[in-house]
Amino acid sequence: MEMAEEPVNDLVALGLARYEARVYLALVRRESYTAAEVARAADVPRQRVYDVLDGLVRRRLATAHPGRVATFSAVAPELAVARLMALQRETLERLDRVSAALTAALVPVWADGRTQTVPLDYVEILRDPKSIAEAFADIQVQARHELLSFCKPPFVAPALNTPGIKAVRRLRRSGGSVRAIYTHDALSDADVLENVRRFAAAGEESRFAELLPLKLVVADASLVLCDMPDPVAGTGATTALYIEHPALAACLRLAFLTVWEHAETVPAARPPEG
Repeated sequence: MEMAEEPVNDLVALGLARYEARVYLALVRRESYTAAEVARAADVPRQRVYDVLDGLVRRRLATAHPGRVATFSAVAPELAVARLMALQRETLERLDRVSAALTAALVPVWADGRTQTVPLDYVEILRDPKSIAEAFADIQVQARHELLSFCKPPFVAPALNTPGIKAVRRLRRSGGSVRAIYTHDALSDADVLENVRRFAAAGEESRFAELLPLKLVVADASLVLCDMPDPVAGTGATTALYIEHPALAACLRLAFLTVWEHAETVPAARPPEG
């Protein structure tokens, strides 16, 4: 039997499963049906129809008539719909009580959470070289007034470091300061020395030191990116820390300025031999 979908959907909206809705709508068409008959009429699998009928009887939407072959009939539609509405109201009232209790329990926790901070939530730990390179690019972009760097190999940025050159030019145009200290190793590396000269042409002030304790970038005395070489795993393993902490950044800035005072200025280019 072809069955319109609109009343099926309406009964589903009132809380019936789709098979239950189809069986109830089939039952209202006749005084009674056997299970097999209503399964055919409702186009419901026969192996499922017994559970569906039991569910309708439990909800008092259908009546079972015992006999040699049991039959089933629908209760009056107005009564069935009223019972479904009553069940929906009970469900809504229960949900209303649950939601009120849940709100009462969670609001104080939420309010307390606004005053809490996660310990060290200002520290980001980076171990992947790609993430470290991205953080290096980011701190250069973030700088607005001052950028200070301890530069020592291995370098995570690309050799050209175009974002770094742009950051230096931007800072210098706005009256900012960009200073970097390189190790003496840079003097014997033609590529690194050429990069130093490119940054100097963009406006970076640079000096050289025999040793630097670690790689370090301090931006605006508030942001810090530094590496922490693993003393156990060796020089090949490192962890970088990206820290937003003005007090720490101010201390590291003082450390930078101390090394800067004792570092050598960039040596003049050596004349070609011969």
